[in-house]
Amino acid sequence: MLAFWWLGMTAMLSAQQPGVHYWHQGIMPPGAIGSRQLQRGGPLPGFLQPVEIKAPAGTLVSLAANNQFSEPRACPRKAGLLIGAVYRLRVTNIRLAEGAEVFPTIEIIDRLYAPTGQERRFAIPVEIAEDDLKLALAGKFVTRVIYLENPRDALPARDNLSARDNPQTNWYEAKPGQDPLAVADGLGRPVAILRMGGRLPDAGDDAAFFFGSPPLADYPPEAKNIAAPETKRPAAPALNPPKAVEEPAVETQKPPKAVEEPAVETQKPSKAVEEPAAAAPKVKILPPPPTLTPDGQSIFSSASRVTGQP
Repeated sequence: MLAFWWLGMTAMLSAQQPGVHYWHQGIMPPGAIGSRQLQRGGPLPGFLQPVEIKAPAGTLVSLAANNQFSEPRACPRKAGLLIGAVYRLRVTNIRLAEGAEVFPTIEIIDRLYAPTGQERRFAIPVEIAEDDLKLALAGKFVTRVIYLENPRDALPARDNLSARDNPQTNWYEAKPGQDPLAVADGLGRPVAILRMGGRLPDAGDDAAFFFGSPPLADYPPEAKNIAAPETKRPAAPALNPPKAVEEPAVETQKPPKAVEEPAVETQKPSKAVEEPAAAAPKVKILPPPPTLTPDGQSIFSSASRVTGQP
């Protein structure tokens, strides 16, 4: 009986507690979360994580080195930042706020595992929005948590579709009372934190303002692949097309007519000239010599004459 009561009390207590207990909170001072991340070990200490800083058009951004800001450059610009360190920036030439300056900070709390040789290509994007600059100039404190989407929960689109009226929006707005770090952790893996407010540097060298100016790698601007303008060649003067040379018509000679040989009359074999039959020699039958009678008289016997016919 006691065992069942103890199990029931354990279930009630577990139901009242949140599902996840976060050791870190977004309201922690800059550098506190990153330093605790380094205590976990692994391939984090000493790694320069490439970061791509984006800002509105015309805005200039300077990085801090040796407790002073470098020459301002237009964005986007890339730099390699250490994990766990805090970097101070200076944003100038803000639209509709000439002469005003904002000094945000970037804290890298985790790294990306890009393919070897393509670390700069897959840099962490840190966007300084114009609305956030206006809030900072008005004395507000803005915190942005950059996270890597969970591939199982990522939306199948290039931009975030949470704001249907503005498809270019790629961020979530934490509700009042919500921890932005906890919200980002529920959507993916937090890798960087951007903070900006109305703080200005003190007069003289303020090492605490620059957080010790940790080392960084300032990458040169990448050359953009701009297609060369097509050079139009001057049109060649229109030339009259050469006339086709008409070749003289070659008369096709008709094959010569067959020479008609004079018809050779085949002479019919001439009828045998009937030579007149040679007249049979006329035989003249002489009468027998007269028989002389004893008295000396001749006796003639009658006979026919043959004239060629029997």
